[in-house]
Amino acid sequence: MADWWLAFWISEEKQYDETTVYSLYRTEYTFGNSSNPRHHNVKYYLSVYAIIAGTNSVLALIRAFLFAYGGVKAAKYFHTHLLDTILKAPVIFFDTNPIGRIINRFSSDTWSIDDSLPFIVNIVFAQASAVLGTLIITCYGIPWFSAALIPLVGIYYYTQRYYRPTSREVKRLTSVTQSPVYEHFSETLSGLMTIRAFKDTVRFISENERKLDFNQRAMYSGVVAQIWLQLRLNFIGVVMVTAVAILAVLEHHYSSVNPGLVGLAISYALSITGLLNGLINFFTESEKQFVSVERVLNYIEKTPAEDESNNNMNDEFWPPHGAVCFRNVCLQYRENLPFALEEVSFFVKAGEKVGICGRTGSGKSSLFRLLFKILDVTRGEIIIDGMNLSNISISQTRSKMAIIPQDPFLFDDTILQNLDPQGKYASFEIDDVIQKCHLTKLVNNLGGLEGKAGERGCNLSAGQKQLMCLARALLKKSKIICIDEATASVDMETDQQIQEALRNEFVASTVLTIAHRIETIMDCDRVLVMDNGHVAEFAPPKDLLQDHESMFYSLVSETIEQQTH
Repeated sequence: MADWWLAFWISEEKQYDETTVYSLYRTEYTFGNSSNPRHHNVKYYLSVYAIIAGTNSVLALIRAFLFAYGGVKAAKYFHTHLLDTILKAPVIFFDTNPIGRIINRFSSDTWSIDDSLPFIVNIVFAQASAVLGTLIITCYGIPWFSAALIPLVGIYYYTQRYYRPTSREVKRLTSVTQSPVYEHFSETLSGLMTIRAFKDTVRFISENERKLDFNQRAMYSGVVAQIWLQLRLNFIGVVMVTAVAILAVLEHHYSSVNPGLVGLAISYALSITGLLNGLINFFTESEKQFVSVERVLNYIEKTPAEDESNNNMNDEFWPPHGAVCFRNVCLQYRENLPFALEEVSFFVKAGEKVGICGRTGSGKSSLFRLLFKILDVTRGEIIIDGMNLSNISISQTRSKMAIIPQDPFLFDDTILQNLDPQGKYASFEIDDVIQKCHLTKLVNNLGGLEGKAGERGCNLSAGQKQLMCLARALLKKSKIICIDEATASVDMETDQQIQEALRNEFVASTVLTIAHRIETIMDCDRVLVMDNGHVAEFAPPKDLLQDHESMFYSLVSETIEQQTH
C-alpha cells in the first residue's frame, strides 16, 4: 500500500501544469500566500503516507509479538507433555527404545519446535503476503499480465507439489538417521573404559563415522533438492519479468497507461523471483520442521503410560504384616516371546526371610519386577496381606515397599538428599542408619551429609553405592524388603555385617533376597529355587542340603568347588 500510494502521488502530480505551479510558488514567495492548493496537496499525501507507515509498524510489532508468544507457549506445551509422557512410561518402553532415539526427541526435535519453527512460520506468512501483494499490484498496473499469470501459476503449482513431499521425506530420513548417532555416542561414552582396555577405539570411530555418513547423505539430499527447486523458481521469475516488460511496452504503444503504476509493476516483478524462492523454501522448511512436531506428538500420543487407575484402597498402614502370595503367576515380556515366569505359586509368611536363587535367566529378577508393578502379570494374581496387587495403585505399591537394586543409582546431589529426598526423617535417624551400614567414614570424608555424591554417584565406589541404597531401605522401615544381590560389590566381612544389620533391623519385615553368593542366603528361613521360570524348590536350606538330588544342593556344591579351585 505504501508503494502504491507513492505511485499514485507521482501520477497525480503530472496533472499539474509546471508553469502554473511555478507561478503559484512565485506568488506565494512574493505575497506570502500560504493557502495555495499545491501546499495543501503535499500535506495531504504525506499525511496518508505517514498513516500507512505507522499502521504497518504497529501491525508488524503485533505480528512479531504474537508469533514469539505463541512459539514460546507451543514449545512449553510440547516439552512439558513429552517429559511427562516419558517419565510415566513403563520400564519396558526404555528396554525396547534406544536411548539415542529418546534423546533425539528432547534435543533436535524440541529445538526445532522451540527455535526454528515459530521463526520460519512467521516468515512464511510474510512471504505469502508479499507475493500476493506483488501479483495484485502487477495485475492492477498491467491488467493483461493476468492472462500470462495463469500458465505460470500452473507450472509453479506442479513444481512445488513435486518438491514438497520429497523434502518432507528427506527430513524424516535425516531425523531417523540422526538417532543412531546419538545412541552410538552415548554407548561409547558409557563403555569408554572397556573400549580402551580392549584397544578397540578404531572400530568405534569407524562405526561413528559410518552412522554420521548416513545422516550426512540425507542432509546432502535435502540441499540438492533445494537447489533443484531454486533453479526452476528462478526460471518462473525470469518469465514473469519478461512478460511484464513486454506487456508494458505493448500497452504503452497501443493505449495510454499510468506510467507510475507501470513502473511500480515492473519494479515489483523484478522482485518476484526472490519472493517465490523465499515462499516455497520457507513453506517447505516449515513442513520439514513440522516433522519434528509429528515425531514429538507420536511419542506423546502413542507412548503407553503406567496404569494409575487402580486405586481402590488407600490405606497408609498397608501392608500391615507383609505376607506375599503368588498364585499361578505367568509373565510374558512381549507378545510372541516365551514366558519368563510360568505357573509360579508360593506363599511367604509375614516376617519370613526368604532367599531366592537359581541360574541366570531362571526368573529371579522377574519376581521383583512384578512385585513393584514394573511389569503387569500376564495371568494369575499376587496377593499381599489379603489384597490383590492389581487393585492397588502403582504409587502406593512402590512407596510401601523398599528395594535394594543390583545396579544402584545415586543422583548428583548431597548425601542427605539421596538418603532422604522428601525430608521425612530426623537427623539422628539418618546418622543411625549411616552407622549401621558402615558409611560413617565415607560421609565424613565427603564433608558430612551435605557432601556431594557426584553425577550418578561418581564419588562413591560400587560397593558404597549399594550401601547407600541399603541405608535408604533401613530408613524407610518397610514391611516388605526386596534385595537384589545388594552385597555383590562388598567384601565378605562387610557382607556379614550387613546381613547382621538386616536381621536386627527387619525382624518384623518380610525380606526377599536374590543372591548369587549362596552364603548370603544360608541363614534364611526358606530358600526359593527358580529354574527356567518355574518354582523348582521351596524349603528351608538345611532340608534342601540333605537331599543330594536337589537343585539347591548342586548349586552349593558348584560354589564350593569354584571357591576351592
